[in-house]
Amino acid sequence: MMIEVKWCGFDFGQCLMEPTNLRNPLLWGDILKELGKPEKVSKTIQKYRTLKEKYGEYGIVKEGHRDQILSYVLDNDQEAMNLFSKKEKELLGPGIGLKEALDYLRSKQIDINIVSELKKTLGAVSSNIITEFLDRNNLKHYFNEVITPQGKIDVSTGNVDSSYKGLTKQAGTIYDKLKKELLQKGIQTSEAIIIGDKPATDIIPAKEKGFYTVQYVGYIDYGDVGADFKIKDLSQLINIIKGKCNSA
Repeated sequence: MMIEVKWCGFDFGQCLMEPTNLRNPLLWGDILKELGKPEKVSKTIQKYRTLKEKYGEYGIVKEGHRDQILSYVLDNDQEAMNLFSKKEKELLGPGIGLKEALDYLRSKQIDINIVSELKKTLGAVSSNIITEFLDRNNLKHYFNEVITPQGKIDVSTGNVDSSYKGLTKQAGTIYDKLKKELLQKGIQTSEAIIIGDKPATDIIPAKEKGFYTVQYVGYIDYGDVGADFKIKDLSQLINIIKGKCNSA
């Protein structure tokens, strides 16, 4: 199956970034011991798991509900939240095969972006877990925009387009607006791909709007959800674009 790709959008949580090293007991143990509160480790882990049960997975909690990590899990302890963000950055790394895929996409002059369900930020929108992750892993130069329900962030300048504010991937409204913007640039949705792991936000609504969809199962495999392609390693995007990969 040969497709012409001019634009691509990566999901962040459990796709662009690899959270395997982010083990809850290790993370919260380190944080609370450093703060001199080791007796709170068990209760904090339990609260964090409660949020996971509420929203379905830790990636969604960290990406879309960071305010509740501060208010509920950490009882509004800002020092603990700052340490959580610091430890999180130390433990998160790029997804499997990411840099190889990005080098190839850039060599083909494909517009590379991030489309995330980042609903809440603690501080300025332009200073968030995603852009900090790109900086720390020397990936910033690959990406043009970070599109979120908080706004569209220009990666090079940090400027924020607030016209995306309140739109979401799950409702499909981010994809509706993105589709219109791409058409204005002369790019059809059949020339754009969305890469992500979550059926409800990355695959189903994007496919309904006409985007090609690539389901990344390198961390979690949600089964057959109707994606056009399915990959375990992000470098497999290269064969998709070359037309050497069979559809899912």
